[in-house]
Amino acid sequence: MTDARLPNPTPDELSPEQRALYDEIAGGPRSAGPRLFELVDQEGRLNGPFGIMLHSPAVGGALQAVGAAVRYRSVLPDRIRELAVLAVAAHWTSEFELYAHVPLARHAGLAQAEIDMLVAGAEVPLADPAERVVVQVVRALLHASDLTDEQYAAGRDAIGEQGLVELTTLVGYYATLALQLRVFRVGAPPA
Repeated sequence: MTDARLPNPTPDELSPEQRALYDEIAGGPRSAGPRLFELVDQEGRLNGPFGIMLHSPAVGGALQAVGAAVRYRSVLPDRIRELAVLAVAAHWTSEFELYAHVPLARHAGLAQAEIDMLVAGAEVPLADPAERVVVQVVRALLHASDLTDEQYAAGRDAIGEQGLVELTTLVGYYATLALQLRVFRVGAPPA
């Protein structure tokens, strides 16, 4: 990706509002648990969409709260969540989302072959019927921005009404991040 269009400030360069959001992101649930991707760089800058969020603390705070809810307080199992995120990342060709979520998908139990097929947009031979339905629902949302009555019923039957509400929110959230990452030319951190 070309040079980022927004500066990515270090912690010392942040306004009080930006610093409060930085602390919420860097000290929240994303910083706990297994360290499967780098949330901050060596100078303390937030990687990926989180640095973008600092440029509008009110909107960025609300956005990161939605992200934390769909990742950490959802009824969706980890495997289903990561299948959905990878389908969105693949659709948008989102370098950072793939960088961050391929390791999370592996950690959730997805095999590398399943990840590769999902990212390639291929049919994934998933053993769990609910997982197969979720991938179909997510791909329908990405391509048609809607579900047929049959797709809706299949999604509801597979993950319940609450799960379907959370899945559509997840798709919208990660699509928003992918759009911002693309517009502001933010890719994955250097290896």
